[in-house]
Amino acid sequence: MDYYGPMEPSHRFRSAAFLCALCAAAAPSLAAPAAPPPPPARAKQVELQAETIPSSESRAALDAELFYDILVGELSTSSGDPGSGYALILEAARRSGDGQLYRRATDIALQSRSGEYALAAARAWKEAQPQSREANRYVLQILIALNRIQETGDLLKQELAQSPAQDKLLTLQAIPQLYGRASDKAAAAGIVEKALADQLQNPAAGPVAWTTIGRMRFAAGDRKGALEAARQAQAQEAPLDSAALLALQLLEAGEAQAEPLVTRYMAGKPQPQIRMAYAGVLLNLQRFAEAGAQLDTLTREAPDMAEAWLLKASLALQSDRLPEAEASLDQFERLLQSYPPGDPRKAAMNQAYLLRAQIAEKRGDLAQAESWLAKVDNASELLAAQARRASLLARQGKLQEAVGVIRRLPARNAQEERLKLVAEAQLLRDAKQYKQAFEVQGKAVALAPDDYDLVYDQAMLAEKAGDLDAMERLLRQIIEKRPDYQHAYNALGYSFAERGIRLPEARQLIAKALEFAPKDPFITDSLGWVEFRMGNHAEAARLLGEAFQRQPDPEIAAHLGEVLWTLGEREKALEVWRTGLRLNKDNDTLQETLKRLKANP
Repeated sequence: MDYYGPMEPSHRFRSAAFLCALCAAAAPSLAAPAAPPPPPARAKQVELQAETIPSSESRAALDAELFYDILVGELSTSSGDPGSGYALILEAARRSGDGQLYRRATDIALQSRSGEYALAAARAWKEAQPQSREANRYVLQILIALNRIQETGDLLKQELAQSPAQDKLLTLQAIPQLYGRASDKAAAAGIVEKALADQLQNPAAGPVAWTTIGRMRFAAGDRKGALEAARQAQAQEAPLDSAALLALQLLEAGEAQAEPLVTRYMAGKPQPQIRMAYAGVLLNLQRFAEAGAQLDTLTREAPDMAEAWLLKASLALQSDRLPEAEASLDQFERLLQSYPPGDPRKAAMNQAYLLRAQIAEKRGDLAQAESWLAKVDNASELLAAQARRASLLARQGKLQEAVGVIRRLPARNAQEERLKLVAEAQLLRDAKQYKQAFEVQGKAVALAPDDYDLVYDQAMLAEKAGDLDAMERLLRQIIEKRPDYQHAYNALGYSFAERGIRLPEARQLIAKALEFAPKDPFITDSLGWVEFRMGNHAEAARLLGEAFQRQPDPEIAAHLGEVLWTLGEREKALEVWRTGLRLNKDNDTLQETLKRLKANP
């Protein structure tokens, strides 16, 4: 039995990237206080930086000595002595009070990666010109880069106060990016929340301010606090795009209570990109039927959105609806014709070629599948194409040759080596060489022991190889280190139920998984199955019927049909099994169930 975790089904979905454009950048990474190191030697030439020359108002006050200091400071900097250049330019700034000179001194220190010197110059600038928004920004960004977060509250308040009314919302939205490099995320969230206190009741800025606070809390790992902030944002006015994106992040992270915020937003007039992101999250949560409904709506409302057709094709392929997958790919490729030639268009076409190869493979046309794979010419898709080629060879009984194809692929770094190992393990798994696949997967896990998707897949291979102790050990390891990883609870609970052992614990484990993913049809299927094993047939039928309605699937069909068969509802059982066979007539669980019960749908 497969447990519908990361390895199952073999075509993995990832959610669409969140599309939130931000408008500010943090200061560059800064080293600890030190004398500015000399830059690389270059030709010595007298060239005043344009930004060094003071403004016209200040220039009139310059005397010959001040101008000489600026000139020598620039010469020193360009000649490999930024320390002397910094000192001379900063002294000139202090004598003239010119903001451009303060900025130049700060920039010299920043370019030399001397954080404390940069901070000293920026603070001198702010002291000389306390109302300068640019000086305030420099000090703020440098303090954040130096991880001196506690000193930034008043500076952030001033930045907000000085932001023009038309830019206020953009400034608020940019704050999480500004604090993105802070090492103490919780401290950053607290400082930002205090600084934004005056904005929260502002009818115009309040919703965006709450969303910003939510994003800061989310970055700090405070999901409950982020959820409350998203609710506050929606309570103040019609659902915001930014609040919906925050809710999507929370939903993807396992915060099921964020979904009502998403559905409320979707009930209005959502941006197509956000509907696309929601479909991606649903796919990642393996709620395929709901993802398909979102994609159907999206392709009606935004028929020119090419990526939606590609995702729709992937989903149709996943469900073995091959004509629908081909039709969606046809539309995707038609839309690509309007794209300008270049790497993005080529990469998109390579994705289409890979999907067409899978369609041909599912139909048993291995020659056609190979011809599609031959069209893939992008280095980033090489591994995927070669993995499909290896799969074709394995299906022809050439397993060792297939493994050789994967092993001969170059790996430029540890990540690519890990991907090769995962591809080899999948190949061996498909060939039912479970013990070898388990060993290869273990090598991939050794390269990334904190990648719990990899550990989960290793546990599933242990079960296939008959090593149930190893499976339980790996799943409990995940639960201990990643307590919100619902697949581990579900797989362990189902394993107990399938073997008819420790059934109360099995129910408890699966119920825990449902806390993290309440609408997951496959986890609901597991709960229905454990209820059946415990003799609660009516409750099992209810749960399995709910799961099958939400996600028609051959394994859920196998379970639901068996429960109905046991209850004496033979015709209903046969109809459910017929549906399951239409979805995938070769499904092992369904075929084993029919054989054991001597049923002939």
